Amino acid sequence: MEPENPLLKRAYALDGNAREIRALYRDWAGSYEADTIEGMGYVAPHQAAKALSEKLDTDALVLDAGCGTGLVGEALTRHDIAGLVIDGLDLSPGMLEQAAEKNVYRKLSEADLTKPLDMPADSYDGVVSVGVFTSGHVGPQAMDELARVARPGAPVIVTVHEKVWGPDGYADHLKAMEAKGRVRVRDIRDAAYHEKEGYTCKLCVLEAA
Repeated sequence: MEPENPLLKRAYALDGNAREIRALYRDWAGSYEADTIEGMGYVAPHQAAKALSEKLDTDALVLDAGCGTGLVGEALTRHDIAGLVIDGLDLSPGMLEQAAEKNVYRKLSEADLTKPLDMPADSYDGVVSVGVFTSGHVGPQAMDELARVARPGAPVIVTVHEKVWGPDGYADHLKAMEAKGRVRVRDIRDAAYHEKEGYTCKLCVLEAA
């Protein structure tokens, strides 16, 4: 099914240009949640948060990579994980402003996930990334950085849009990461993404090695 929302069409037409991505989400930040949750039935943040919550212990420090308006962080706080602390990264200053209003993040920073992250290895007890691995945004190579900043044994939960899973070689990239000892692939399953738009994703449950 082709998207009807003009901003979603614009999102899927992106070619990875950071300036254009920032411009899109600057324009979209104010209406993003109404458009995606109410208009499209965006359920991926809740599914990813649930999958991550099942793998976390108490006092966990989590990185929400590509946090957008904070939907995943907000969903995580509903799972009553004692001592949970969440940091968020996003390319868009406008989206980060929306996320800050939720008051669920310890720290929010601007970052380009196509480049090395300015943080040490083994920093987080869990990493989650939702809505990032999709058309014209971030390719599978970004998963290497997510695994790098996760502590050994930490869960890394990512969604990959159905439109890019095969064409962009995600399955092969994950196999290569596993072969190099960077992650252990615990589960890859089909999950709803935009229910009203009819889109699905691969929900990938990884473990940093």
